[in-house]
Amino acid sequence: MLAGQPVVILRENVERTRGFEAQRSNIMAAKAVAAAIRTTLGPRGMDKMLVNSSGDVVITNDGATILHEISVQHPAAKMVVEVAETQDDEVGDGTTTATVLVGALMEEAEKLLSQEIHPTVIGHGYLLGMEKSLEILDDLAISVGFDDRENLLKIADTATTGKAIEGVKEKLSGIVVDAVQLVADKTDEGRIVVDEDDVMIKKQVGETMDDAELVRGVVIDKKRVFEQMPRVVTDARVALLAQPLEITKTQVKAKIKITTSDQMKAFSEQEREALKHLADQIVATGANVVLCQKGIADAVQFYLAKHGVLALEDVKENDMKYAARALGATIVNKPEELTEEALGRAEKAEQLADTELTVISGCQNPKAVTILLRGTSQLLVDELERAVYDAARVVQDALEDGKFVVGGGSVETELLLRIRDYAASIGGRAQMAIEAFANAFEVIPRTLAENSGFDPIDKLVALKKAHAVGQKYAGLDVYTGAVVDMKEAGVIEPLRVKTQAIKSASETASLLVRVDDMMITQPAKKREGAEE
Repeated sequence: MLAGQPVVILRENVERTRGFEAQRSNIMAAKAVAAAIRTTLGPRGMDKMLVNSSGDVVITNDGATILHEISVQHPAAKMVVEVAETQDDEVGDGTTTATVLVGALMEEAEKLLSQEIHPTVIGHGYLLGMEKSLEILDDLAISVGFDDRENLLKIADTATTGKAIEGVKEKLSGIVVDAVQLVADKTDEGRIVVDEDDVMIKKQVGETMDDAELVRGVVIDKKRVFEQMPRVVTDARVALLAQPLEITKTQVKAKIKITTSDQMKAFSEQEREALKHLADQIVATGANVVLCQKGIADAVQFYLAKHGVLALEDVKENDMKYAARALGATIVNKPEELTEEALGRAEKAEQLADTELTVISGCQNPKAVTILLRGTSQLLVDELERAVYDAARVVQDALEDGKFVVGGGSVETELLLRIRDYAASIGGRAQMAIEAFANAFEVIPRTLAENSGFDPIDKLVALKKAHAVGQKYAGLDVYTGAVVDMKEAGVIEPLRVKTQAIKSASETASLLVRVDDMMITQPAKKREGAEE
């Protein structure tokens, strides 16, 4: 108030929340998002059915997919969803862990705020706890080499366990490990580098999941352009063309005046000859398979078919680039630029019966490979794709970092105990924040026990007891409820999955807890009498 007059700073459509109410609002939002996907954690987690506005159904227990599909309005909830998306982008797995951890950290922060611990102290304590937990994780990590197929299979197996594909996970794990190893490169320093885009996943509805296969080449969602073309070509020599195989229009307007039937016949023959010449140029290089990014004229199709060439038209640019990497080919603009050296090589090119798919397989040294997945329904194939994507990413992470940690709540229990010991060495109120940070790790083994139908308190006590006596790999067997050595049980995951989850969760919680004022601009309301 100024001389009896109110001073208006914010516009009418700005909603403001301050102090403890703002903090409480953010805490509730983070906890709500975490609670929404908490039941999906672990091999015995539940699935969620999501139906969007257009009626499309998604059934999954993949945290990133669930959070991507649901529409959240609260700004803090959006930040938690962003944590899951970042986790998915960076490491490909552990999205549910990261989200549940954010919720637990915010719940612990709520208790500290009620004891009048300052938000800055909480944030600082959380960051100290994060740094210590990353140190401990590095100490717990176990090395894995490029040729350590046994452990790589276990890592892929852990990522796919709990999805709707239990019956074929052993086969899929083998396919995933083979795919990632095929496209892995070694740098001059000896590091292994894998480009995730070099492993493409293609889906086909109508077969069983058991028919999944690794294609040392490329799968294209197109069928041959002409029925007289061969369905199968062995010893494939593949030409990749970026421009259309047809007579192109002139850049300027032109008219041809034809007055007699002979002129018409001559014009048609000349056009046919030009198109035949295009086909002859391709055949002359030895190519017997053609992938064209644009259209192919009917006459060119006819002449290519006469020479036993299998051709596909309107191939996507992304598929063209992928085919070039897989086949060792060069994309050219015109047939006259095509040489024998520019052709890609493969053992076989085949259009699969009763499908729109063409498979070019058997490349000698492919820089890109394709995993072809099959299933009886679109929903099943989609979930299969998500599981294989997660598995491929974690195997990639393990190869690049050369380290893994054990699962089953083992790492979290060890962190819980060690960080509590560390907190005791820190003075002041930050100690309480670090202890709260340690307590948040209880949520993972507790949730695993709940989702598996066991008493969470009993299992948590048993885990703490095992770790207190030095069993640092002890974790919860979700099928029997026993506390077992997770390393021996083969429940392992890349170090990067855990470090990224802890980093994202800690930093987001530290940021949210320090917010004490929210100003949210609402959509401007229409004036009364304004046209709808």
